[in-house]
Amino acid sequence: MKKLWRELLGGAAVGALLFAGTQGLDLFPVLLLALTAFFMWRLLPTSALRKPAPFTRPVMGSTVTFDDIGGHSTAKKEMQEALQFLLDSRQAEKLGIRPIKGILLTGPPGTGKTLMAKAAAHYTDSIFLSTSGSEFIEMYAGVGAQRVRELFATARRKAKEAGKHAVIFIDEMEVLGGQRGRHMSHLEYDQTLNQLLVEMDGLGTEDSPRILVIGATNRADLMDEALLRPGRFDRIVHLDLPSRQDRLEILRLHTARKPLAPDVDLEAIARETYGFSGAQLESLCNEAAIWALRRQLDAIPHEAFLDSLEKVILGEKHERRPTLEERRRIATHEMGHAWVQEHLKPGSVARVTITARGQALGYVRSSPQEDTLLRSQKELEEDIAVLLAGSVAEELFLGSRSTGAVSDFRQAVRLAREMVKAGMSPLGVVDPELLPKGAFHQAMSQILKGVEGKVRRMLEEGREGFAVLVERLVEEESLSGEAFRQWLAEVEGARAPIS
Repeated sequence: MKKLWRELLGGAAVGALLFAGTQGLDLFPVLLLALTAFFMWRLLPTSALRKPAPFTRPVMGSTVTFDDIGGHSTAKKEMQEALQFLLDSRQAEKLGIRPIKGILLTGPPGTGKTLMAKAAAHYTDSIFLSTSGSEFIEMYAGVGAQRVRELFATARRKAKEAGKHAVIFIDEMEVLGGQRGRHMSHLEYDQTLNQLLVEMDGLGTEDSPRILVIGATNRADLMDEALLRPGRFDRIVHLDLPSRQDRLEILRLHTARKPLAPDVDLEAIARETYGFSGAQLESLCNEAAIWALRRQLDAIPHEAFLDSLEKVILGEKHERRPTLEERRRIATHEMGHAWVQEHLKPGSVARVTITARGQALGYVRSSPQEDTLLRSQKELEEDIAVLLAGSVAEELFLGSRSTGAVSDFRQAVRLAREMVKAGMSPLGVVDPELLPKGAFHQAMSQILKGVEGKVRRMLEEGREGFAVLVERLVEEESLSGEAFRQWLAEVEGARAPIS
């Protein structure tokens, strides 16, 4: 039937053109317009000319539980408390409690925000829908708002069919819920966010089924304030990088199904992985298993974890071997870091190597004795000293510096900036925006120059022993923390502390 109508309409169009031609009308503009429309239809993407496809995402039940998430005991407790309102809604109504409509998970990448949302769906036995903020943003006005409506409609329909509640998880929440007014070219972002605000306002406390919205972002500072007010995202749960005990728990979870050799010490690995996220710890365990597979081992030894730790941090080893002169300069640079660090923070050096990995030609890996939440002025100055020690050592023992210290300088400047902002400079407590031009930079330079002078004196005092350790590092290429401390004790004539 449709084919017949198309043929009739086509014939009518051709007949109209022939009739117009017999009447002396100029058909060139009509033919040009028709050809233009035809080529646009053939060349432009179909999505640009047709109505966007309906927003659909897989709907499933989550199999992840809170027991599958290592650490984050406080965050899990907050989540379970909020979810209890879905499980025991009658008791909540008796106490006059308003059910929570939304939970915002914040924290660095890889800390388990998606896992926490899946565990929430399993805990409440709810339908789980997952999407990301970028899924809603299009160049065509109204498309994002339409997709928000379809997402909530799908959640209601699927939950009713299953007789359950629904959990909607939106990753990259800062894309969808960014502050309004930032995009002046068009209002598609704002329209999409407005529709989300309306949908969350429409989640009544007596609706059946109930819908819980869980958002995840690592840039909570970009979120619109309207989303963060009570009644929308009622609770904000922050997931920090795991502590040492949390790292140990995560390592145990990821190695539970892996054959470990008797020499594996997970507590030592947890101590040496300071600053690792949960995702990085999972990658570490996976890389260690791959290391064992390559060597056709039946169990994963401790050495596999140590080698994989460096691979996760820096990358794979380079095949290109530096010249002897380059190796001596790299060894001088890295020994400068290790020498100063071991004197300022005894027992903290875990490995010194001049083996190139990733973008690093050499590196010193640290293993702090305890995780810290705050840093004093003395600790910040020590960190800056360690960062500057590599280039100062090159200048003292080789006569010039190299470009290998660029990243060190960048980190040292960042720490000096933090010190000025925290009132740890001669300027005292200041507002950086109200300082005279150049005063902020002058205060930072004063801190850096003062620390650099201390580092120079420290290296000058140990010149003879330092040169001996550099030559040993050139020969060995890599030293463990224990071996480095033993050699340091020999050249200084006294045994250095061993962790």
